[in-house]
Amino acid sequence: MSVEIIQQRLLSYNSQNILEQENALKEIAQEVALLALSRADFFGVAAFQGGTCLRILYGLDRFSEDLDFILRKPDKEFNWDNYIKNMQEEFNAYGYSLEVANRSKVDNVVKKTFLKADSQGGLLILNDIRTNRPKIQIKLEVDTNPPAGSDFELKYLDFPLPFSVESQDLPSLFAGKCHALLCREYVKGRDWFDFIWYVARNIKINLSFLSNALHQQGSWQNKSVNVTPVWLITHLDEKIKSLNWADAKKDVARFLKPRELASLEVWSTEFFLSRTQKLAGYL
Repeated sequence: MSVEIIQQRLLSYNSQNILEQENALKEIAQEVALLALSRADFFGVAAFQGGTCLRILYGLDRFSEDLDFILRKPDKEFNWDNYIKNMQEEFNAYGYSLEVANRSKVDNVVKKTFLKADSQGGLLILNDIRTNRPKIQIKLEVDTNPPAGSDFELKYLDFPLPFSVESQDLPSLFAGKCHALLCREYVKGRDWFDFIWYVARNIKINLSFLSNALHQQGSWQNKSVNVTPVWLITHLDEKIKSLNWADAKKDVARFLKPRELASLEVWSTEFFLSRTQKLAGYL
């Protein structure tokens, strides 16, 4: 029965090409992983964050690759082992075998990752034992030394079974995204796609969490920064003026369905500056 649930879920995506089907399969696997983590009480100590969180819990219109989490309190002794065992058992029930590559392999496979030195991660490698489909790879990461100031909320999912997930709330998620926008050393169009999503919905920013994140990692590490709305808009505008938007569009295009691709036509320095002006109007 569990295998049939996966197949029915895949059909519901109505994928139009191989890439869309691969994205759908990866997202289904992400949801199974979340169920396994929930059953293992992972969300008693950690919360979901990042683009996949925004996609699965809040309806972002793009697919996402990774499963990112943040511990609710710093814990240098955190260990994935028990949670991975639970995920292996859950995936077996749905027709998948699960391998886990260690952190060193993740760094080799994903160049210039945004992994923190004090985070723990791995690569989930899923093999569908019923078919000859290519293996599914999902990067897994948890921040074991999170910046202070995040807020959280409990969310519910109903696939593959009803379960709960602890998540950063939207203002804290937006703050984490702003940290990535300001500090990432390479162009990642997915960050800017998410930025548009937040601004379109007038989502506030948890400036305290952003300030602590900037102090902990990135261009302002260990510096005293008073993160006000004016400071943030000024530095976002500087970043926007420095980027190659053609490269940004290429990065995000493969995660979008055809109907969403048209939205990339307006991407330009002028367009994103107009988005920061809107953001400034409600912060």
